Amino acid sequence: MSINKVAVIGAGTMGAGIAGQVANAGVEVWLLDLPSEDNPNALAERGLDRLRDPNQPGLISKQAEAFIQTGNTRDNFNEISSCDWIAEAVVERLDIKKDLYKRLNEACHDQAIITSNTSTIPIRLLVENMPLAFRKRFAITHFFNPVRFMRLLELVRGEDTDPAIMDILDRFCEQQLGKGVVPCLDTPGFLGNRVGVFSIQCALHAAFELGLKPQEADALFGRPMGIPKTGVFGLYDLIGIDLMSDVVQSLVNILPPGDAFHVEAAKIPLMTRMIANGQTGNKQGKGFYRDGENGRQVLDLEEETYQSAPRLNLRIAEKAENEGVKHLVDDDSIYGRFAWRVLSRTLSYAASLVPEVGDDPVGIDDAMKLGYNWIKGPFELIDEIGVDYFIDRLQKDDMAVPEFLAQAQGSSFYRVHGNQLQSRRTDNHWRGIKRAEGIIRFSEKRLTMTPENSRDVASWYDLDGIALLEFHCKANALDADSMAMLSDAIESVEQKGMRGLIVHNDAQHFSCGVNLQGVRDFIRRDDLDGLDKFLADFQNIVHRMAHAPFPVVAAPVGMSIGGGFEVVLHAKQVICHANSVTGLVESLVGVVPGGGGCKETLYRWIELLKCEEDISKACWKAFMNLGYGKTATSPIIAKQQAMLRRNDRFMINRDRILSEAIAAIKNPVEQVAFVRPELALPGKPVFEEMCSWLQESRDRGLFMPHDVTVGSEMARIVTGGDVEAGTVCSEQGFFDAERRSFLTLVQTDATRERIETMLENGSPVRN
Repeated sequence: MSINKVAVIGAGTMGAGIAGQVANAGVEVWLLDLPSEDNPNALAERGLDRLRDPNQPGLISKQAEAFIQTGNTRDNFNEISSCDWIAEAVVERLDIKKDLYKRLNEACHDQAIITSNTSTIPIRLLVENMPLAFRKRFAITHFFNPVRFMRLLELVRGEDTDPAIMDILDRFCEQQLGKGVVPCLDTPGFLGNRVGVFSIQCALHAAFELGLKPQEADALFGRPMGIPKTGVFGLYDLIGIDLMSDVVQSLVNILPPGDAFHVEAAKIPLMTRMIANGQTGNKQGKGFYRDGENGRQVLDLEEETYQSAPRLNLRIAEKAENEGVKHLVDDDSIYGRFAWRVLSRTLSYAASLVPEVGDDPVGIDDAMKLGYNWIKGPFELIDEIGVDYFIDRLQKDDMAVPEFLAQAQGSSFYRVHGNQLQSRRTDNHWRGIKRAEGIIRFSEKRLTMTPENSRDVASWYDLDGIALLEFHCKANALDADSMAMLSDAIESVEQKGMRGLIVHNDAQHFSCGVNLQGVRDFIRRDDLDGLDKFLADFQNIVHRMAHAPFPVVAAPVGMSIGGGFEVVLHAKQVICHANSVTGLVESLVGVVPGGGGCKETLYRWIELLKCEEDISKACWKAFMNLGYGKTATSPIIAKQQAMLRRNDRFMINRDRILSEAIAAIKNPVEQVAFVRPELALPGKPVFEEMCSWLQESRDRGLFMPHDVTVGSEMARIVTGGDVEAGTVCSEQGFFDAERRSFLTLVQTDATRERIETMLENGSPVRN
């Protein structure tokens, strides 16, 4: 059976998110909720409005929205009869769910699949007293919020669920909804929330016990531990302190009395007072953090007053981020004690859940990586720290050593054997990690390979006759070594007659741009010649990639912005993720794209608008994109903004991107050559129009003075500046213009101030 029409009942945050992702897959979906008095569909329409939130859009395009129909459970319940999957996402009350299931049993066709999004009610209770035919078609599909962006789907079967139903759900959710499906047993909290919430609570209590400030705890419980940078207090604010407290209480209610979670779930009096005072986080404008008149403020946990929150640069955190979490737990400072307190309890708790939740570590590790965006799962972290070291320290602290952890003493939880990645099972045997056909995670594949050439920031591998170049450093920021590795990969493909080149990594983000610290170093040394050479080398390498006599595919995930996007722009084909974010954002720090970004933006607008004879309109489009630092939050929007070409495409499941890129290299029918002819520039008349527009916008208070300066350089590049209309410019001429403008701007005090504040405070000053 195939799923061609879906109904989601319950238009809250989760229900709306599920409906949005179904629509993103191009499948018709009805979003239903209870009828309201004045407007019967008001609740469902409110859910649809949440999907339109520009700060976190649940839909990849306007076209996707057309697949959603809103309605209510009184007037539109008849639509259920033609739906192949009904996803229930109503309030977590068993009586309400059971009443709904009785209605569904009467309304659904006899092949329809019914699932619940619950994570707190056992499946046996949900379907008790329901007919066997209903129970066979019932399962739990537990999505994570926000549904579009969180990759994890926990799939839970009941005692009577037909295995064929599980296969259908697995296939649909993985291939069409793009989820990493993790089968779970019907245990309390399943995998993701049970370990994830436990870790958050550990960090929260550790911070209070050790007297750390929120910004100190957040600086550690983030990237240094391989966890998203939000941190524990920032995450509480983001989710909502009241809502997060409810999540904790729900786990308290369903976990057995002896579970270690109860210790970490103890209420903190300050947080109880905060909830009563309306200090519940971002939704109320104040929680542990708030925005004050002079910038961000943080709550003093003792005084319970807000104080300024300067950005912390903890050396130990930066070192751990670069060198690994072992550096943190080895440290004997209060920061090291905090890290060990959190990691020792979290990782041993995860180990204690085996075999209750499964017979190997893969499910838990996948759940934390896909549902909580951890770089490594708990067992991967234990391997990194060292199993024997970890056990020894637990014993020194008089902490229990879980049996599954003890079994791994003298060994590890993962190993490479015969070019295959294997995981340890509870019976002490090893099992190869197998993914569905077409799924390749390079983070796993890489463990079985040796790079052909490598530096700290990038490496390239021979993937069965295809060169794969991977950036791998903080934010995958690009520097001379990154580009040297790309250059070496290009040369090697040419010299060895390899099939082609793929530029890809399995990190959270493909690349957040050129290393701004490196640019600042050039400025501080007053080495403009060195900076110019770096830019020229960058341009030369991406130009060689674009014009190489072999297939070249960029396969980015996450953010590809600034210099990272300039690399993507010069691939002959892009195969990216449906959630890829692209754009040239250099104007924010007072410079112009200097690696061919301005040039490519102009040429692509000319192609999109088909205005080769008079490129003035394309010049204005490029000027606006570059000046505003526009980004596209999906590949569909990127094509509309001339950021991707007609042959570029996307995958809804990021785990399938690499296999698609390999196929594109082997069968390069979609590859499009770069044709960058000389252009007749509009010159001085259009340049002056743009400069006047910038000045008028500043006079209206829309721009700051330096925005005008930066924008004028953007205009100079795309129009030719003061040259006569009709002056011809080559591709190399645009490269040269980019470098001239870049070097002009970095000599200004205003650009230098923007770069300094970006590096020191995390955001550039407006000047």
